[in-house]
Amino acid sequence: MDSISETDLILNTDGSAYHLNLLPRDVADTVITVGDQDRVGEITQYFDHIELKKGKREFITHTGTIGNKRLTVISTGIGTDNIDIVLNELDALVNIDFKTRLPNPTLRSLNIIRIGTSGAVQADIPVDSLLASSAAFGLDALMHYYQQTLSVNETELLAAFKSILPAGYDLSPYIASANDELLAKLAKDIPQGITITAPGFYAPQGRQVRAMNIMPHLMQMVQNFSFNGQRITNLEMETAGIYGLAAALGHKAISFNVILANRVTQTFSSQPAKIMDTFIKKLLNRITTGL
Repeated sequence: MDSISETDLILNTDGSAYHLNLLPRDVADTVITVGDQDRVGEITQYFDHIELKKGKREFITHTGTIGNKRLTVISTGIGTDNIDIVLNELDALVNIDFKTRLPNPTLRSLNIIRIGTSGAVQADIPVDSLLASSAAFGLDALMHYYQQTLSVNETELLAAFKSILPAGYDLSPYIASANDELLAKLAKDIPQGITITAPGFYAPQGRQVRAMNIMPHLMQMVQNFSFNGQRITNLEMETAGIYGLAAALGHKAISFNVILANRVTQTFSSQPAKIMDTFIKKLLNRITTGL
């Protein structure tokens, strides 16, 4: 492989990754991603030791330890456009020699764990519950720019989902799945389902405010979708990109969704901060004992 150019992989003057402002030594093998910058500190308040705090733009990073477990927590901001930046730069930090600009002879595989909020699209999924994404349909365009290798189940699931979309809906969804090992280790007793990753919060998630939504029946189709016992359970804005890029780069990923809203019953959590904190502590315990 040729050396990666200075414009394909941009570094800051101190040798750190351009957007994340991190050096290779700053990244632990287990990385927790959150959308909200403030949630980084809400997680690392439970660390025994924090060795670094860095930030640039919306990307805030803390690395530290709980017991002997070293963890990195990073805010991605909202959406898969930011996931493209975060996943590629995390991979570069652990798998590219920044001096030679060549891939390292031995590649590291990160455990990437999303802890985020989400809205349920099935009436039987309660607000203030936790859900793991077994797979995700991306309604954004990110993974159309990268090579993917799909399993038979993924190919069939994607075809089934595409078949329910009316011809007038100008969508080209993709699919990506959670890592089976992380699902087994961290989520075996947690409800699982297929997530929709939307490219926006309002009309792309079926909301109607003032601008006219041209896909008024999208939510109903999402709720009614079923294939071989698998159904769509929730909506959010990052999971499909995380799953797709993690797999393309050889990393393991899982997404946990704290359900703060139910779009069918039209209910929203009365105590979102408390519920998020409860699940942060629960998941940190699983991560530190299960990985």
